[in-house]
Amino acid sequence: MHSGAMETEKQTAAEWFGHLRDEITTAFEAVEDSQHSGPGAERPAGRFERTPTRRTGTDGEDAGGGLACIMRGGRVFEKVGVNVSTVHGKLGERAIASMAARGVPGVEEDPRFWASGISLVAHMQNPHVPAVHMNTRMFWTPAAWWFGGGADLNPCLPYEEDTAHFHAELKRHLDPHGEGHYPRLKDWADEYFFIPHRGRARGVGGVFMDDHCTGDWAEDFALTQDIGRAFLPAYLPLIERRRGMDWGEAEKEAQLIHRGLYAEYNLVYDRGTKFGLATGHDPDAVLMSLPPMAKWR
Repeated sequence: MHSGAMETEKQTAAEWFGHLRDEITTAFEAVEDSQHSGPGAERPAGRFERTPTRRTGTDGEDAGGGLACIMRGGRVFEKVGVNVSTVHGKLGERAIASMAARGVPGVEEDPRFWASGISLVAHMQNPHVPAVHMNTRMFWTPAAWWFGGGADLNPCLPYEEDTAHFHAELKRHLDPHGEGHYPRLKDWADEYFFIPHRGRARGVGGVFMDDHCTGDWAEDFALTQDIGRAFLPAYLPLIERRRGMDWGEAEKEAQLIHRGLYAEYNLVYDRGTKFGLATGHDPDAVLMSLPPMAKWR
């Protein structure tokens, strides 16, 4: 990993994450507008509420923030968040220990950091439409920089053709950067999104990476952008395919139980949740990934 001030690169990355947020929120509101018949059509079309978020540093100083975009109770989306943040400050002891254990150099000597990224989680009204997660981010310290993130599908009622389409789009967007990327990041996602205490995966996988730095910032950023660009073509056709399907109590029960599984993972294992809470970011923004309703057996 290599670093330096990188002010231009930081600004470029932060602006890109904001651009991706705007593209996705526009597409999701269009989905709401187009649900003219079938389940949920009687409700008003959902709209994102946009709320600025702030982070307070360890010494009480302003340490950046972002914009939380949350839609609740729509025709198609029960709850979806598309949040972007750009934060800075000094890493706390737990974050330093975690990064040092992963081999990130220099954090123990100089704990300053800067981070920017987009985080998306969608929980759907219709149990046949899969939940989904996507995030991409850039992280900088005086001694290192890297990218991370990915996308994964979380259906409670899996359909093989939906899983195949989602993975095919991810592969199509990653292959131009080298055909080895997709299989490697798919395996990483399978490992990362595994729930040890349940002995099973959170969903049907996707791609995931962290600490990604080849030393070529432009190429690493381009790879990260294409993970983000893959999201809408990977996911929107699945909404279109499933949103008109009828469902009843049995399907809703399966959805609520699966959401409990999702909540367990995010609260116990997810690296982003732990980092956000440990570094003082707005807890409502950090925990926007949690479903509006869930159930445990």
